[in-house]
Amino acid sequence: MIDVKALSEKYSRKIAESKTADDVEAIRLEALGKKGEISLLMRELGKMTPEERQTIGSELNTLKDDITEKLAQRKQAFADFELNEQLKQEWVDVTLPVRPKVNGSIHPVSYVTQEVIEIFSALGFDVKEGPHIETDYNNFDALNIPAEHPARQEHDTFFMSPDANGNRHVLRTHTSPVQIRTLLEQKPPVRFIAPGRVYRCDYDQTHTPMFHQYEGMVLDKNISMAHLKWTLEEFCRQFFEVKDIELRFRASHFPFTEPSAEVDIRCSWDNGQLRIGEGNDWMEILGSGMVHPNVLKACDIDPEQWQGFAFGMGIDRIAMLKYGIPDLRAFFDSDLRWLRHYGFSSFDAATA
Repeated sequence: MIDVKALSEKYSRKIAESKTADDVEAIRLEALGKKGEISLLMRELGKMTPEERQTIGSELNTLKDDITEKLAQRKQAFADFELNEQLKQEWVDVTLPVRPKVNGSIHPVSYVTQEVIEIFSALGFDVKEGPHIETDYNNFDALNIPAEHPARQEHDTFFMSPDANGNRHVLRTHTSPVQIRTLLEQKPPVRFIAPGRVYRCDYDQTHTPMFHQYEGMVLDKNISMAHLKWTLEEFCRQFFEVKDIELRFRASHFPFTEPSAEVDIRCSWDNGQLRIGEGNDWMEILGSGMVHPNVLKACDIDPEQWQGFAFGMGIDRIAMLKYGIPDLRAFFDSDLRWLRHYGFSSFDAATA
């Protein structure tokens, strides 16, 4: 006859006397492993009469559940103890003065964002912001992006679950929704940039699921591509700190601009080093164009009276170009060695 009470007392005592998490695991294997004592007893139930099986089977199941629970509690107790010991050793009083010879660094994204803002502010642009979680309408429909566009598929965009009315929200795929929000609140003339984080389902050396962009928009009367070209040239001249800048506009297609153009900058690769403004090579740096009439209509603005241009550029990418950072993914690795190498001091940020 199986003495379930004796088994319970035996393993309860062993669990209580265990000294480490390894001891607990050894007890678990001894009792409940494939060849554990309780496991082997449960296999014997098939040889018993129905009456014995009903009685002893119930007792063994209760014993198994009880031992499993006690093992889990003991294992958690050891884990809590180890965590508390680790916290005691790693505890830092954040109210104490900063330790000498320890200097913080400004992340390149933060530094370049501030550079972009200062350059465009000097050119008379305001700075606008918007939420990271956007409506389907602001992120796509109002920007003249059709329902069948690839960007509206789940393999490219992070969608939220629909609300009670069936309306979907998304993690914004670009900062262009800020254009819609601004034009719905502020009628032209307007001139602003919208820097911020954006999200897309992509990850490799030059793409990450979360990255940084800025959009720019100018809306007024008698605005042309010539104004766009001058604005971008002036920005590149100041940002890359090169006097001679040459941009090349190539016809392209974006749903929210017409005509649309991708913009390349003249450059050269000398022994693997990028030089802006010289050489015989071209490198794409942004997309741009004249604001599509449908975008203006979505914001209740008469496209016969007002027109303008828009452009968008990746902050992470221009930081890579200017400061020679080879891999976009490193921006988000939280590696202090990388930040000490590529980061900027607070004095640099103050004078950017």
